[in-house]
Amino acid sequence: MEKKSLEREKFSTGLAVFFATLSSTVGLGNIWKFPYLTGKYGGGAFLLVYFIFILLVAIPVMVSELYIGRKTRKNPIGAIYSIKPKGPWKLIGYMGILSAFFILFFYSSVAGWIYSYIFKGLSGVFSNSSFKDLDNIFHQTVSAPIYPIIWQFVSILVVSSILLLGVKNGIERMTKLLMPLLLILIVICDIRSLTLPGAMKGLTFIFKIDFSSITKEVILMALGLSFFKLSLGMGTIITYGSYFTSDNNMMATAGRVALSDTIVSLLAGIAIFPAVFSFGMAPQQGPGLLFKTIPLVFSKVPFGGVLIVLFFLLSAIAATTAMLSMLEVVVTYFVEEKKMSRRKSLLICSSIVLIIGVLVSMSQNGSNPISKIKPFGLNLFDLFDQASSNVLLPLGGLLIALFAGYIVNKKDIETELSNNGKLKNHALIKIYIFLVRYITPILLLIIFLSMLGVWG
Repeated sequence: MEKKSLEREKFSTGLAVFFATLSSTVGLGNIWKFPYLTGKYGGGAFLLVYFIFILLVAIPVMVSELYIGRKTRKNPIGAIYSIKPKGPWKLIGYMGILSAFFILFFYSSVAGWIYSYIFKGLSGVFSNSSFKDLDNIFHQTVSAPIYPIIWQFVSILVVSSILLLGVKNGIERMTKLLMPLLLILIVICDIRSLTLPGAMKGLTFIFKIDFSSITKEVILMALGLSFFKLSLGMGTIITYGSYFTSDNNMMATAGRVALSDTIVSLLAGIAIFPAVFSFGMAPQQGPGLLFKTIPLVFSKVPFGGVLIVLFFLLSAIAATTAMLSMLEVVVTYFVEEKKMSRRKSLLICSSIVLIIGVLVSMSQNGSNPISKIKPFGLNLFDLFDQASSNVLLPLGGLLIALFAGYIVNKKDIETELSNNGKLKNHALIKIYIFLVRYITPILLLIIFLSMLGVWG
């Protein structure tokens, strides 16, 4: 006898759909990772490659994931299986679960740093600090034996508490409140940064394109960032798509989310790079860029202490909403596939993230034995970061594109994306099908072959 499927919650309105999906993409990828990778890989040229990947690769994969989610109303593994029970395609779902875990292992660590900086700002530790002082503060934050783990636990506890409330009372309610607040705070930071002397040098760095700086590594990192920032290939968009209302225009939602996410990233860059150049710092600061520049900027202006707290509150909001979407992926899997209660599933998933996440945090401390563990020459933090962003997510995207382009019935996709013909978006659907069949998978395949040294 076939088991009855669990009754699933849905988002209540189109606005809730937009904010929840946007919250799954807007996170530390925008405020932390986007600026430091842009700084490391040459500014405008890196952005150009990134924008191309958003249009030709990321949006088609996002539409595919939304289709799979809403069509099946299931978690990533159950969704793929319900469309194609036979064959290896269910591997897409398992890769998504693995990717979500991998990212949470290091992401929760960075979220802990963010949370700690809110309280550092409240205590006034950044007052009149030099760049050297801030460098030392960041080093102590990352490499201290106990405090990073405590703050990591706090970040996981906050996210788990929200998820325990469910889809409408937890995810929907919090994202509708937090996303507008995030945008307001980041604009305040932009206004202050643009008034600094020499701010135009920072804007020039972001938007001036030097084609000679586009290398194989730049292309790979831009691709990985586009997937990381839009939460693609990790099952998040499939899971959130399963909560979409039946009348939602999924193609329009995907476009608006990608555009809004890109705007937030640019606003973060505008908040940081004018400050970097104004104070004579190098943009290639790496993961510590956010933590060293923002306190330096605001510690030297009126009401700077308040602005520092606001900015890291903004960052904490971004980290929390993104972690909500990633943890929801693995929680939903355990609830639907393993028939666990939501509370038990949350406890298990959060515990896994915390236990391995603690090891990842410890790998940042050079005097700790864990830091000596370096598979492929990478510490655990960098290993999980690069394995997810540059391997699992793009590979998952490639498989999703092939699945949507060649396995799913073309008529089914047209029916679902047009809401049974109610939407007059047939031209857009044809463009999407062309991209997902011919352009997106070919670009992803060429990049993988190039990465392996087979191509170029």
